[in-house]
Amino acid sequence: VVLEPDEVQQQPDGWRKLGEEVTEELDWKPAQFIKRLYIRPKYANAERIVIAPLPARLIEKGLPGAGLLTQVLVSKYEDHLPLYRQEKIYRERHGVNLTRQTMCGWVEAAADWLAPVYREMKAGLVAQDYLQADETPIRYLDPDVKGKSQSGWLWTYSAPAGDVIFEWNISRSREGPRAFLKDFRGKLQTDGYSVYESLARERGEELILIGCWAHARRGFHEALGEGRAAAWLIGQIGKLYAVEKNLREHHAGPQLRAAVRAWQSQPILARLRRTLEVARRRVLPKSLLGQAIDYALGRWEALTRYVHDGRLEIDNNYCENAIRPTAVGKKNFLFVGHPQAGQRSAVIYSVLGSCRRHGINPDEYLRDVFERLPRAKTSEVKTLTPAAWAKARRARRPFGT
Repeated sequence: VVLEPDEVQQQPDGWRKLGEEVTEELDWKPAQFIKRLYIRPKYANAERIVIAPLPARLIEKGLPGAGLLTQVLVSKYEDHLPLYRQEKIYRERHGVNLTRQTMCGWVEAAADWLAPVYREMKAGLVAQDYLQADETPIRYLDPDVKGKSQSGWLWTYSAPAGDVIFEWNISRSREGPRAFLKDFRGKLQTDGYSVYESLARERGEELILIGCWAHARRGFHEALGEGRAAAWLIGQIGKLYAVEKNLREHHAGPQLRAAVRAWQSQPILARLRRTLEVARRRVLPKSLLGQAIDYALGRWEALTRYVHDGRLEIDNNYCENAIRPTAVGKKNFLFVGHPQAGQRSAVIYSVLGSCRRHGINPDEYLRDVFERLPRAKTSEVKTLTPAAWAKARRARRPFGT
């Protein structure tokens, strides 16, 4: 937009341009619905009638294109807008009537389409030798139990720099992680939940637990009101985190991380353990500080294994961070509408969470994948995971951009 002075417009020949000032303004154009009509003329000859086939579509005889299906999923699972709010927005702002029941069917179909991508991501994840795990409760409605919601669980498994996989289970028992991890061999970083410890005892050397210092520190924070000892212990744990912060700032690799931890973190841990052992004899076992000390000393070997392997993290926070979007979502939609809907949500959360991990726009990813999936071969599914999609996009990007 060029704004010429009135004086210059009246007498353009009497002025000499010296330069210009540019002011930037960022505006917004609301999204639009697009109605696309596929027109297929029919032809006939002496022998037969012909008509062009429809392109492969996500939902046979269904209304949504790839862009609309992406909009519904991203709005619900990334922007945390329940379907009833989307229904209201589309009706009042766009004049388009889409019932929540209709969109619920679309979400189910989308999860079914994404299920092969999810299975490919899961297979790649359990083939690694270092994972983090956590779980979070989500309420659900069971049609066989009238009048109240039930407690279900989203179990979360991730590689710190890779994919994140959610799995739905109506129970918090060990059967869920036992089935998920049956082909996994390596190191599993978790909090102190007894299910993981039970699995580790059952699997022996196949499954080595790595502790989480964030969970250990939490107990000492809760005990701050019981004396100065808790504050001193938190300070020592803070020094462990200071080492990790310095390593991250210098983009240290596994070998350097292991070397620096042996030099700087190991003495802190030795001092911390001696203090914990002395303090345990001086505090009440049932006090908050006593419980925090027992938690740390009871899992000391698991808590200190990260020092010897530069690939390992000091805590489970990468996995906890992956869970946070589900926590925001369940505050808005309150519960899952049916037990079977839990796994559909797990599939979609896994895909969107992995998009965040790989730094890709979930809207761009889903639009592209939904356009390609109806005509994709089984062998091509591995190219449609967020990790493979991000890698292919980086390869196509011009050098230097």
